[in-house]
Amino acid sequence: MTLLTLENLSKSYGALTVTDGISLDVGQGELVGILGPNGAGKTTLFNLVAGIVRPNSGQVLFKGQNITAQDASTRCRMGISRSFQIPNPFNGMRVFENILVGATFGRNATGPEARATEVLELTGLKRRANGRAGALTLLERKRLEMARALATDPSLLLLDEIAGGLTEHECQSLLAAVRDVHGSGVTIVWIEHVVHALLSVAKRLIVVDFGRKIADVLPAEILASNDVQSVYMGADAHV
Repeated sequence: MTLLTLENLSKSYGALTVTDGISLDVGQGELVGILGPNGAGKTTLFNLVAGIVRPNSGQVLFKGQNITAQDASTRCRMGISRSFQIPNPFNGMRVFENILVGATFGRNATGPEARATEVLELTGLKRRANGRAGALTLLERKRLEMARALATDPSLLLLDEIAGGLTEHECQSLLAAVRDVHGSGVTIVWIEHVVHALLSVAKRLIVVDFGRKIADVLPAEILASNDVQSVYMGADAHV
């Protein structure tokens, strides 16, 4: 079943076109990676899906319903949640309380406290539940950022560069958490500059450049794409 459909989605700020006619489908249960250089429009694409910004043209469909006019809070309650590149927890609150905020305003049916407890287990933060969020390590803050989004009980989880700044050991630990979340039945779309992290978990990769989708391939095919080589290694890399 198709969970998310983007149809000719475009977003401009004045004369600058950030997202340029992107169309794609994400099936239920997929783990899709999005690659592209800085300024390619990846985060804007997430903002359009999450309802943080509105497109100039095109449509966003979720579970077959046109949600283009719905705001972010409505989309969250429908089952779309996202993390942000820079973790920004409520530093003075406990880890459990941070997650409880997400669970309180999400769509879960089990109750906020039960959902927050479940997410603590799933993201490996249980032992830090009563600690202050401001005292967490970078890896733990990355986990908490994912946990707060996950606490809303999403069908679709958008992860925005959660591996950046981690050591290789920390990255592997985070990848294990992502696999667990995906294994729990959550569809994931993940923007990441740490390419080897995406290659190890994604079943499909989408590459964007200057706001356009230039490739939609299997991970094993990514290096064979002339367009991708041109983006990352120069215009004549395929010659």
